[in-house]
Amino acid sequence: MNLKGWIERDGVRLTPADVERMLEAGPEALNGCGGEFLLTYGDCIARDALGVMPGPVPPGTVCCGGREVARIAPDPSSCTLEEAIVTAVSLRSDEGVVAFSGGVDSGLVAGLARLPCVTVGIEGSHDSAWAAKAARMMGLDLTIVSPTEEEVVEALARVVQVIPDPTNPVEASIAATMYFAAAWAGEQGHTRILAGQGADELFGGYARYLTSPDLAAELERDFADLRRQGTRDQAVATLHGAYLSMPYLDVRVVRAARSIPAAERVRGGVRKYPLRVVAERRIPPEIARAEKKAMQYGSGIWRIIQRLSRKNGYKKSVQGYLTEISRAEHGN
Repeated sequence: MNLKGWIERDGVRLTPADVERMLEAGPEALNGCGGEFLLTYGDCIARDALGVMPGPVPPGTVCCGGREVARIAPDPSSCTLEEAIVTAVSLRSDEGVVAFSGGVDSGLVAGLARLPCVTVGIEGSHDSAWAAKAARMMGLDLTIVSPTEEEVVEALARVVQVIPDPTNPVEASIAATMYFAAAWAGEQGHTRILAGQGADELFGGYARYLTSPDLAAELERDFADLRRQGTRDQAVATLHGAYLSMPYLDVRVVRAARSIPAAERVRGGVRKYPLRVVAERRIPPEIARAEKKAMQYGSGIWRIIQRLSRKNGYKKSVQGYLTEISRAEHGN
């Protein structure tokens, strides 16, 4: 048996020996298991429900001899949102680093995990300044990675080869920012990067939610898009032998968050209201209440990409610049 990642059942991490004993009852024994894993044994392959670990079988399936024989659909005991988040982070905190920006999403994860943190931000950027302040307030071990223009060129050349929509400026700029966090993690010998992905879609973090004519429907649409985003992010992390671990997409957290009415998630002009309430009990209130830009903007990576586009003759089209890079990298 070979286990990549980790497996849990109802909040308890299982050892490889535990898993072997469980499998004696058959592949269906994996049905209620959570975690982030790719498990191979005999002619069988099992992959976690979220598909965090890349593998040759669909997410949430057990396949033996090339045929699906069981599904993986974790169903842990119900709990409060705070209990769900604490459990989700605890299960993932035995090793790794936290992608930290100082906002409430990553701030709560970092405060609970107490792992080394990494921030991507060019010198003078919002994220580098705010993350440094937030880390001091929380007593966190923080490294700030400040990419040069040349390093961003290299990052773009690599990410356009692996992400699903390489010429989309938003997709490429997010991927380029994540590239540097994953590179640092890999250099430090870590494979797991705890990240705040999913919090905006679950709790209502985007500014457009404040004026949405149908908030519930918009939240549902954005939540459904998370699997596509995950494919992008994991592809970038894999370039450095790492993977993104996402506590907010733990089934406990998703279940608790989606049980909260949309009007309570964006309340009184406050986005991510339920998450901030939990965070204020766990981290400094200033961080729990902080508003933050998306990573590609707060880090300054987007400004560098715009500058590179202009330098290469694309004064009004970042997409044109990305298309040129993509063609070059794919030999077209």
